[in-house]
Amino acid sequence: MRLTRAIPVAPARAGACLLLCLPLCLLVALLALGCSRPQATGVTTVFLVRHGEKKLDAQDPDLTEAGHQRAVALARTLRSVPLTAIYSTDTHRTRQTAAPSAEQRSLTVELYDKDDLARVVMKVRSAPGRYLVVGHSNTTPDLVSRLGGDPGPAIDEASEFDRLYVLMLHPDGSVVTLLLRYGDAPR
Repeated sequence: MRLTRAIPVAPARAGACLLLCLPLCLLVALLALGCSRPQATGVTTVFLVRHGEKKLDAQDPDLTEAGHQRAVALARTLRSVPLTAIYSTDTHRTRQTAAPSAEQRSLTVELYDKDDLARVVMKVRSAPGRYLVVGHSNTTPDLVSRLGGDPGPAIDEASEFDRLYVLMLHPDGSVVTLLLRYGDAPR
């Protein structure tokens, strides 16, 4: 059974930032309360994001300043969530996106192969917990689908870096998908 709740949120504008941030903070707080004891409930919560804005000057580019700010915004958004593990592909931009969240919790970022998504799905499904998975515009929606969620429309490769999927995987096989936005609107 697939239960999907897609909540589209328009990218934040300067005047609307508070309107976006407050509900997102409340949602994350509720999720943290709801998934604070995943072993007791059997619910696994997975937060999936694409890396932040990247430089266009290299084969394996670093994040731009806006990308680094987005990585910090991700850590701030998830600050009340006691993450079990953080997964990232082995690229500069994904590791840099995951780094503030990992440092905040003294966790080591575990690398996964973008060509072996089945392995990260198996790790996430193997034990109830709260996981952050950082990927790419093509791997993140694919992971959402493989975990039983609804990826929604394709990620815009050139300009969409603020999509935050929240999947709640229940023991009965049902999956709730929330599609949110975080950080400032891409420039």
